[in-house]
Amino acid sequence: MTWHVTLEVRRDTQEPLGSQIADQLRRQVEQGRLAPRSRLPSSRQLAQDLKVSRSVVVEVYEKLTGEGLLESVRGSGTRVAAHADTRIRKPVVLVDRVIPSARFNLLPGTPNPATFPHREWMASYQRAVTTARYQGLGYPPLLGVEQLRTELVAYLGRVRGVLGHPDNTMVTGGFAHGLGLICAALSELGIDRLAVEDPSHDRQRQFVEENGIRTLAVPVGPEGVEIEQLYASRVRAVLVTPSHQFPLGVPMSPNRQQELVRWARDTGGWIIEDDYDGGLWLEHRGRHLALQPADPERVIYAGTASKLLAPGLRLGWLVLPPPLTSMMEAIRVRRDLGGDGLMQLAFADFLRSGLLDGHLRKMRTRYLAQHAMLTQAVEQYLPAATLVGPVAGLHVLAALPPRTDEERLVAEALQRSVLVKGSRAYYDDPATARPGLVLGYTALGRSGISEAIRRIGGVYTRQSDGTRPTGPVS
Repeated sequence: MTWHVTLEVRRDTQEPLGSQIADQLRRQVEQGRLAPRSRLPSSRQLAQDLKVSRSVVVEVYEKLTGEGLLESVRGSGTRVAAHADTRIRKPVVLVDRVIPSARFNLLPGTPNPATFPHREWMASYQRAVTTARYQGLGYPPLLGVEQLRTELVAYLGRVRGVLGHPDNTMVTGGFAHGLGLICAALSELGIDRLAVEDPSHDRQRQFVEENGIRTLAVPVGPEGVEIEQLYASRVRAVLVTPSHQFPLGVPMSPNRQQELVRWARDTGGWIIEDDYDGGLWLEHRGRHLALQPADPERVIYAGTASKLLAPGLRLGWLVLPPPLTSMMEAIRVRRDLGGDGLMQLAFADFLRSGLLDGHLRKMRTRYLAQHAMLTQAVEQYLPAATLVGPVAGLHVLAALPPRTDEERLVAEALQRSVLVKGSRAYYDDPATARPGLVLGYTALGRSGISEAIRRIGGVYTRQSDGTRPTGPVS
């Protein structure tokens, strides 16, 4: 294998060639341009590239190896030392805090990476690469490759009841990407406020605000978002999760859906439907279809592969009201030049071949068993909690008695190596919300779910009894 590195030597200076090469390599390592463990050309190859004597390069490599910047590995040549990373790294954060590590992860919305259909996806991707012509290798259409838009329209109509057409379906790089485009469209429409459900995803609210749109929290009642408060607020756009409200888990009632659509028609408003885990309804009865068919002219439908397959794919889609399609394309011209064409062709093949349907059928069986284990564990170890909502999606809300110290419960659960999030964090005013835990149950096996809830139950019991925790448990 021939490796390349960008160096330049000057022969119109008094500085020795070896010093020039050493200084440039040292600077590139210190600046992070040459990452730790990066392979370097052989001394013979680099000498040939720079048209210098091989002995000059050998001397440079030996000098930098002595300084600890390079290392020589038998059979693998010379590379940047593993410890030579001098850059200051910022911690990865979740909202405003470092993501803790824990043995048991109960954060919501996390599919188990082990369940990803690697073989089937690779087959679809290989077919996409093999059959791709310019369409797959050049800049894709701003709406996304036509094959995927066609397959999405067919799939969403069949599974979610969505009424769409390839010409008003846009492929995005996940829901956040699509939401950013929607925020830009709202601004162009003269809309500077977006109503959001209360409770709702805290990071989503923050994302909307950072995109220049103010958010207004509207309470969610037993049937869904409170329509009277929408009218009173005079907002002209609302973001909802009608099929499986996040984080409460309850669906919007048919009557409330009709009232919401009537609000949009009366006010000229827009409904943004976040169908974040569409298709993952686990019960055999009571399955809720999308809201969008009630009025495709006023509802912007948004979906994603993050919960269905994996968030790392960065695939999402919008089914747009026809009047907004051209505006969204124009916005996208200013923001990006489309997504990954080969990834889109692979997903089109995955849909067309029925592989997504087969994968979701397996996942429903698996998730149903995991939900049953969670229910059993809560009944056994945390009987004071009440599970809310139908059996659907990747999480469930466990409502706790009003006097529960939710913040302390979450903190002490982490000491027991259980990562879980309290429900109050999703409310506009956490102090007035009932305490609870939002339990994601799909990232762990059944034994892991049981053990995690057992540890949370132990913490809750000690808090109720007024005793102190026994200390961290790995």
